[in-house]
Amino acid sequence: MGAGDDGREIVISVDAMGGDKGPAAVVAGLGLFMKDRADARILLHGDTATLTPLVAALPVKDRITIIHADDVVQMTDKPAHIVRTGKATSMWSALDSVRDGAAAACISCGNTGALMALSTMRLRRAVGVKRPAIACMWPSLNPSGFNILLDAGADLKADAPDLLNYAFMGASYARNGLNLEGPRVGLLNVGTEEHKGRAELREAHELLLQAQGAGGFTYVGFVEGGDIPSDKVDVIVTDGFTGNVALKTGEGTARLVGKMLRDMFGTNILSKLAAILAYGALKKFRHQMDPRRVNGGVFLGLNGTVVKSHGSSDATSFAAAISQAYDLARMGFTERVAARLATSASFTQGLEQSDDSADPADA
Repeated sequence: MGAGDDGREIVISVDAMGGDKGPAAVVAGLGLFMKDRADARILLHGDTATLTPLVAALPVKDRITIIHADDVVQMTDKPAHIVRTGKATSMWSALDSVRDGAAAACISCGNTGALMALSTMRLRRAVGVKRPAIACMWPSLNPSGFNILLDAGADLKADAPDLLNYAFMGASYARNGLNLEGPRVGLLNVGTEEHKGRAELREAHELLLQAQGAGGFTYVGFVEGGDIPSDKVDVIVTDGFTGNVALKTGEGTARLVGKMLRDMFGTNILSKLAAILAYGALKKFRHQMDPRRVNGGVFLGLNGTVVKSHGSSDATSFAAAISQAYDLARMGFTERVAARLATSASFTQGLEQSDDSADPADA
């Protein structure tokens, strides 16, 4: 639904009610996003009485349709409970707009676990996918300024075929989101030696070595945590437990560095003078590390595009997240990932047939 290159509108479905800062931040973010995108239209899901006056204040109000939802998914709600009882929520309604073909992508800054559970139930997994993944942008030394890490927490586990799928999906995201012709993929491990790591990592390592040609990526082998922001890799593949811990550690470290810089430059007159002299460099550093620029994790492996915005998103960060959803919808990203997953499935099937033919018991 909606691909701007042929003149049609690009319709994005938005859950307005789930964030920590409430619908006011979401609607303000929509205003920032839509002012430069004449082909964007929004289906805004939530309480009509709350949303109507907020939308009425926007110059772009004519391109926003409010769809009423009685209930809200709270941050404290259990995913299983929402799957059973959440049909009246704004999150469920927003996902159904994608499921029914009324919108090309969905975005929410609500409960991550509930969003993944509902997305999986309402949109279903893509063919060949056992475990969907959340892909996030990570500030890096690469020319694009970012690397892609997945899974960032959709599923705590991942076996070798899952990690292979993550590589195919992550490489597709890098090609389309970062404009990288031949992305470099690394498998996160406790060391770069081939004998390191759990059995599923060593198995995935062998699969990736064989699959890189079919997947259109270059496999660089095992990478370590210190390589995540480096320029030696573009896509970092890992399980959801490890990826989420790495992501939260990185976010916490960024906050620590920011606070330490503020404290150091505010110590005395000389340090304040140094801060003034270094203002340009510090401003650039702050911009590069600002999580609001790339706010949003993309759910990969589903029959539809879903972007998860940070729960604490303000207007600026939500505008960045919905811009991401818009760009993915505009390029038909779901269809491109599905094509890559089909290649992954064909590759895996070919390996299985090769193994069967080589089995003496079948000779």
